[in-house]
Amino acid sequence: MDYQDRHVVVTGGTGALGTAVVGALLEFGAVCHVPYRREGEAKHFPHAGNERVSLVALGDLTDEAAVTAFYGSYDRLWASIHIAGGFAMSPIAKSDKALLMDQLMTNLVSAYLCSRAAMAAFGRAGTGGRIVNVAARQALEPRLGASASAYTAAKSAVAALTIALAEEVVKDGVLVNAVAPSIMDTPANRKSMPKADFGAWPKTTEVAAAIAFLASPDNRVIRGAVVPVYGKF
Repeated sequence: MDYQDRHVVVTGGTGALGTAVVGALLEFGAVCHVPYRREGEAKHFPHAGNERVSLVALGDLTDEAAVTAFYGSYDRLWASIHIAGGFAMSPIAKSDKALLMDQLMTNLVSAYLCSRAAMAAFGRAGTGGRIVNVAARQALEPRLGASASAYTAAKSAVAALTIALAEEVVKDGVLVNAVAPSIMDTPANRKSMPKADFGAWPKTTEVAAAIAFLASPDNRVIRGAVVPVYGKF
């Protein structure tokens, strides 16, 4: 995949999956723009010293003005990859409106606002582009979302956004897709589920490879897909 001199925004780029995605994109020649929320994220980001990585302090991806201003600084944007989000495990009897709204804001609203701003940037570049969202297995198999119904609803909305937006913007040369991971093999997940079969979980590098293809110029026909990336789990 040739990303040479192509500019890509990766939200959530300092996280476990985001780090793998940025690493893959750099390998293919991309220039990566990574917004971050806390200084510690930037300080410990393994790709921080790469000359083709731009780390940008952006406090809140649900702040419409901040997101618009961030994307407004790019005139050569090729792709926008939306990994930023949040997870909450809570039976509905123990949850509340605040939990639901937090899940909708961090997962759906952030992806929506970034997609909106990215479309404006693509328009300035005039070369089309790619958007890749991150849904979840629960979005495709909602029964797995028992005791995490707010998260499941939010990720299902991300999947729906992906499909609707893909139909809307294909005329502009923009292909929109999503991946739907199951539990990924990360240090945090291993710590929280120490007795699980880690070998069955998809690796972040494997999920990153799928994202990198969907966002690449090599992807010429796939749009409106929510791709299961479950590994063997």
